[in-house]
Amino acid sequence: MSWPKALKDSVRTGMSVERTGLEPLAALRSAVGLALVIGAGLAFLGPGAAASSAFGAFMAAIAAFQQSWRPRPVLALASGLTLAGSTFVGYLVGAANLAAFLVLLAAWTFLAGLLWAAGPTAGIIASGNVAIMLVTVTLPTSVPQAAGHAAMIAAGGVVQAALIVLFPIRRWGAQRDALAGALAAEADYARRLREDPLAPFDAQPLMTARDAAAVTPRQARRRPAELHGARGLAERIRPVLASLADPVVGAPAAGPARERVRELLAAAGSVLDAAAHAIRHGEPVRLPAPDLAVLKSPDNPDLLHGAPLRAAHRLAALLDDVLETAEPGSGRTAAPGESRLRPTLPALVPGVLRAVRAELRPGSPVLRHAVRVTAAASAGYLIGRALPFGHAYWAPMAAVMVMRPDFSQTYARAVARFCGTLAGVAVATAVVQLAQPGMYLSGLLAVVSAGLMYALLRTGYAVAQAFVSAYVVFLLGMGGTRWDQTVPDRVALTLVGGLLAMVSYALYPAWETPRLRTRLADWLAADGRYAAAVLRQYADPAGARRADVREALLAARDARIAWQEALARAEGEPVRHRGLSRAAADGAAEALVGLGRSAMLLEAHLPDRAHPPVPGAAELARALRTATEAGARAVRERRVPEWDAVRVLLANPGPDARPDPGPAAAPGARVLRGAAAQLLTSLDEVSAALRP
Repeated sequence: MSWPKALKDSVRTGMSVERTGLEPLAALRSAVGLALVIGAGLAFLGPGAAASSAFGAFMAAIAAFQQSWRPRPVLALASGLTLAGSTFVGYLVGAANLAAFLVLLAAWTFLAGLLWAAGPTAGIIASGNVAIMLVTVTLPTSVPQAAGHAAMIAAGGVVQAALIVLFPIRRWGAQRDALAGALAAEADYARRLREDPLAPFDAQPLMTARDAAAVTPRQARRRPAELHGARGLAERIRPVLASLADPVVGAPAAGPARERVRELLAAAGSVLDAAAHAIRHGEPVRLPAPDLAVLKSPDNPDLLHGAPLRAAHRLAALLDDVLETAEPGSGRTAAPGESRLRPTLPALVPGVLRAVRAELRPGSPVLRHAVRVTAAASAGYLIGRALPFGHAYWAPMAAVMVMRPDFSQTYARAVARFCGTLAGVAVATAVVQLAQPGMYLSGLLAVVSAGLMYALLRTGYAVAQAFVSAYVVFLLGMGGTRWDQTVPDRVALTLVGGLLAMVSYALYPAWETPRLRTRLADWLAADGRYAAAVLRQYADPAGARRADVREALLAARDARIAWQEALARAEGEPVRHRGLSRAAADGAAEALVGLGRSAMLLEAHLPDRAHPPVPGAAELARALRTATEAGARAVRERRVPEWDAVRVLLANPGPDARPDPGPAAAPGARVLRGAAAQLLTSLDEVSAALRP
């Protein structure tokens, strides 16, 4: 993509408005919390303290709106308390001299940039705290006042956290939506399999549900019963659906058996949809009787037999469990030992330190982001002080808030912030000119602006920024600051900060495009480890660890998601990968999806521990693991991977493994041969896609 097209796409993305579900009650709760702290501050402590507490409550509410599975009160407290500490330390250092404050600003900004290694929520909260610190350190005039302002900021965070606890809105709603989304995705998958037995499945909803299922020990004691257990069933249903529909290891592609499979898949879709609706809304499961009858009716041995019959019985049993689990519980909750536990914030610190330490290496995108944002913030502060506008903090504040570790978001947010600022200050200025609001009316207008921002936060950055700009104009107006003392400064310095952010990325980029081959190789190796782990279960049903399959599957899903995210970021970058065309990337990705699907089919028919080992499985597992690791190295080195060892093994299975197992063969032998041939076909398709 050329630079002009990349910039055009960035402008379009930044100015887009998305139609998304609003959270008016949560926005109202946050606005009420902001109104309480502003009103108390104005009534008892004056406009300066009210502004400080308002910033604390404002940022705490934004933190609570982030897409995180951690409890919302914890996010609000973490934001308010860290902002209070940053403000107090910033004032103490800034009161000494400019050089010391610049050093502190650089250190704080660099640390905030590195915290993106711990996830986007930590990065957003840290970046917001640095940006707001630049404003709040200018409010107090003495050390006792600085301590008072810091206390008011912390109080704002405490108020927001307390309101979330006292007035919960749709408790466990995010977790319900995640689990319901996973079940609904599998329902859609079952219906698509009726028409296309090889239909792909994106495991992202399952991974989202897995993340949502991790709870703190306190949450584990209060989690509703219907949110415990259904996710594990969903994980087990997906391979059964695929194996039932597959024309190689399941029912034939045409005939009465295929029609029976289509009926079962349609009924499974209805059951999963009904369970998803019940979990999402906390209601009893309502299932049409015909669909339930299809699953309950005994199978005709003349239609299904062997592996398809076993898959049909297993699907019916799993769906029965789903229906039972999805019913609203009667107060029963899962024991903490049965849950995936999420560490508390203090226990999270060692993991965050390890993640940050892992990014302190040359070429790390997170490290490059930290360096860029530090340089832009420091340069913006110096430029702001040199320009004759005043309010020097606007430029570094804009730079810190718009910068992200990837190109597209940084440029889109820079454009959106400037345009949103123009719109917001224009409307706020018109209101101020017409209404001439006093202190309390200015506070009310600030609360209304913030409430609208909370309500529309997820519709687009430009929309949210327009209300933020109006909020700041009204908030500063509480202290008697005239609009003409802030609006021109803010518009000009916001433009400076946005330009600094864009220039810094262009001068010191972290392009995702050149790393696409590495991401693809990681996915290939992860799929190979998953397939090898499944094959080892066939080689040693009694002794192999079943947990190895689960761990390998999760690693393969993570690698696939990393590839998808990298590809999405690369699409908006103004660089070209000279060793991997878009067609080659799409073809290789489609082949790897098929590779993972073949391994999943094998997993759906794992032999019981009492069954004897399947001949040839151990050799195939070793050959596949070795070949995919060598193939991953070839992909990284821009070579075409070869699969001769796997091909030779399948063509000459050895004395103990018959190439065409008969009906009397051990359970899994015929499935193994069919799925293994599909594995090789997928590997050949990877090579074909990457061949010049």
